[in-house]
Amino acid sequence: MKRSEINEALRRASRTLNHWHWSLPEWGYWTAADFAANREAARYLRSHQLGWDVTDFGSGRFAECGLVLFCLRNGIVGVEGERTYAEKLLFVEEGQVTPTHRHQAKMEDIINRAGGDLVIEFAATDAEGNVLRDDVIVPVDGLPKKLAAWEPLVLSPGQSVTIQTGLYHRFYGRKGGGPVFVGEVSQVNDDNSDNYFLEPIGRFAAVEEDEPPLRPLWNEAGG
Repeated sequence: MKRSEINEALRRASRTLNHWHWSLPEWGYWTAADFAANREAARYLRSHQLGWDVTDFGSGRFAECGLVLFCLRNGIVGVEGERTYAEKLLFVEEGQVTPTHRHQAKMEDIINRAGGDLVIEFAATDAEGNVLRDDVIVPVDGLPKKLAAWEPLVLSPGQSVTIQTGLYHRFYGRKGGGPVFVGEVSQVNDDNSDNYFLEPIGRFAAVEEDEPPLRPLWNEAGG
């Protein structure tokens, strides 16, 4: 991704936050200079994978296959005294797909906070991670809902779904409904080791520097 494309995605996310009257922690607005002036805080944020994340999953087609995230809180797996939970904000555009993936360690709730409809598709797996054609049952706002493999589940604003570990899922904003402002509440999140994609793609974007960064991404903070 070009840095200019990342910067524009961050501006759109900021407009979404302003529209729905959400505020970030102070460090959510930091520039590279702010991170440089706060080295200890920068190390903490980076080690906990906190802050902004913009990715096209290596697709080169961010508008069709991409995601903007902001991680508000997170722990570190296996470290005593750390949080055992995480919280993220996700900014999903119409028709913009987050590719099919599963987590081995993380159970998560995906919540449509506001905006358009969020569409999620699921598939069960066997012990080796192979896709099954079986029906799946997912809790929607705590109530079980039976779905065929890959049957779209549409979440309207205010609705949520719990995604168990090992369950393949992909999601996107329903076309015609506008951008979707999404929340994620989960067990500890580790984007370096707990994303298993159905297709061989990358979790992070390769960045082409065509202009200065508006804000560093979490894996760039203090780097």
